[in-house]
Parts: sequence; structure tokens; C-alpha cells
Amino acid sequence: MQVTLPHAIVIIALSAAAVHATDAKLSRQHADSFHQKILVIADGRGAAEKAGSRRTALNESELNSWFAFHAQPLIPRGVAEPKISIIGQGKVGAEAIVDLDAVAKSKATGGVLDPWSYVGGRVPVAITGILHTKDGIGRFQVESAEVSGVPVPKTLLAELVAYYSRTENHPNGINMDDPFELPAGISRIEVGQGQAVVVQ
Repeated sequence: MQVTLPHAIVIIALSAAAVHATDAKLSRQHADSFHQKILVIADGRGAAEKAGSRRTALNESELNSWFAFHAQPLIPRGVAEPKISIIGQGKVGAEAIVDLDAVAKSKATGGVLDPWSYVGGRVPVAITGILHTKDGIGRFQVESAEVSGVPVPKTLLAELVAYYSRTENHPNGINMDDPFELPAGISRIEVGQGQAVVVQ
């Protein structure tokens, strides 16, 4: 599946994970800096440089500022206040306030063992995992997920991601276990502590 760069960032935020909200300072200056870096990355296919020679560093403050100041049109309705933690050694995280009512109404069976029968409202959802990228292909490996601080099964998280990533071209949403093609000629993303480097 081919996705645009801004949507790829939102997908990673939804299917990535965070230990909890970061203490990074948000600012319009950081948001604008991140936006300019997106434009540079998006122009990567046309660069006459040797493959793998363009490296663009993105830090946590810039990314979270971009979510706060520029990303609202790209964030699905029912998802608010996304925050990313770039933990290091491939591990990333995301936290957001998610409205579970719409998902629960479409999924709940009313059964005693159905987790959707017991959830609803606007709640914090936090997930952590490893972002694997190589040769233009990415994959996210979920390590943990929590709703209101309570661990939840990966299947519930998968349904949340699928529901909130639905588009006209992908009416069933995204399967978070599926590998995805990195946009804009990105070869890999190196995830360090507090920053990630996009390699094209």
C-alpha cells in the first residue's frame, strides 16, 4: 500500500505507541520547522543525490508541535491530542484521546466476553512498539497497548486502528500488521532517542 508522507506520520502515530505524554515543549516554530522538513523529504524522489545520502533528522518536539499546529485536517475525527515518543533503538510510542463510542457501537455484540461491550467514551489510548524499516518497506510491531491505563489485547487495538484509518480508497482501514511502502523514496527510518532520521 502506498501512502502519502503526512498520512504515513499519522498512521505511525495511531499504530505506534507511547509510554505516556512527553514533556517536550510545543511551539509554532518547531511545527513550522517540521513542516519544512516534510517538504524536503517529499521532494526526495527528484533529488539528484546518491541513494541513501539524504538524511533528515526529525525530533520529538518538532513532531508533536506539528501535530498540535498543522496536523488537525489529517487526524481522524474522534482522535485528539496525539503525542509521539521517540524512545530509541527502533522503539516509538503514541498516545491520544480516542472516542470509543462509535467503534463500540459498530463492534459490540453484547456478549459477556466481548470487550467492546464494556468500553466507550473519550479515553486515553497508549501503545508502544518497534518500527522496522528497510529497503523502502516499513512494519510496526506492537509491544503493548493500554486504554485508560488498563492493558488491552492487540486485537482490540487492531480494530481501533482499522476503524480510524478508513478512507474512501481503503474502506476497511489499515491492518496494522501489514507491511507498508514508505513514501517519497524513503529507504529507512533510523529511530534514536528523542529523534528519528529519515534516509532517502
